[in-house]
This record gives sequence, structure tokens and C-alpha cells, in this order.
Amino acid sequence: MTNYFIVPGLGNSGPEHWQTHFEKSGNNFQRINQKEWEAPVCKDWIETIDKAVSGYELSNVVLIAHSLGCAAIAHWATVNKRKIKGAMLVSPSDTEAPNYNFPTKGFDPMPKERIDFKTMVVASTDDVWVTLDRARYFANNWNSEFISIGAAGHINVSSGFGEWKEGLEILKKLG
Repeated sequence: MTNYFIVPGLGNSGPEHWQTHFEKSGNNFQRINQKEWEAPVCKDWIETIDKAVSGYELSNVVLIAHSLGCAAIAHWATVNKRKIKGAMLVSPSDTEAPNYNFPTKGFDPMPKERIDFKTMVVASTDDVWVTLDRARYFANNWNSEFISIGAAGHINVSSGFGEWKEGLEILKKLG
């Protein structure tokens, strides 16, 4: 059985966020809770992700990230070189963009290395935190399948993404 781990971005994902709906969709879904959501340190997030998946058969692990969580997974993959079943990376915030001024530490530069497990980047044409070109650039570098879902903002609650059934369908591509 596949074990799905939710990796939220900055501030965590609230009760109406699609990640929370995913988490409630089955007993094999769980959230990775970080110690610090508002001013995160990349090294800490990487360690928390690694601890969360360490007790599982990695070939059955799928990570589901949003926003800064995508950068955390890219860093985790680069540092730990673990091979999992896959990861769905939704709206990967561009921590190198001029408008990215959140109190994060160690998330930039964005990793450019190939990720050695199956990944897909799901992006929007009008996301304020990552341009479509940058999302495609990350996908190409990471060797990810690239999926554009059109004008969908940051693919979060304020963009109308609560219960995201289409997202669950996309997730099925990973197992």
C-alpha cells in the first residue's frame, strides 16, 4: 500500500486547503508537521521529512507538497539521496524571485539537481509565487513531468482550491 505524506508550505495548510482534504481522504495519508511554520529553516524541514518517512518502505512513499514544501522536498532529495515512489509538487514557490520576501532560511537557491525518483510539477499560468516558465524550468531540472492546469493562482484556498478532486486524479499517476 502507498503511504502518502502531505508536505505543506509556509504557514501550514488550513482546514479548507486541498492538502487537508487529501489528508482526510484515506488512512494512508498523513501530514508532516513542522516545528516552525512561519519562519522556517530548510535544514529543520528536511530533517522532519526524513524522520517522518524513515519508518516506512520507501518504495511505497509518495510526498505531496505545496509551495515552500516543494522546495523542501527538492532540498531533501538532493541532501539525502533517498529513492521513494514519487512526489507531487504543486505550485513550487520560487524562493529566488524578487517578490519572495518571507522569513525563510536556507531554501534558496532552489535546487537544480535531478531528483532521482518520479516527480510531477503541477503549476498555474498566473501564480504570483512562481512564473510558469520558472515552474517549467524547475520541472526540467528535476526531471519531473510538467502539468499546467491553466489560470489557477497559487493553487490554494484563496484561488478556489479546497476539495480538489482533479488533484487527486493527478496524484493517481504516482500510485
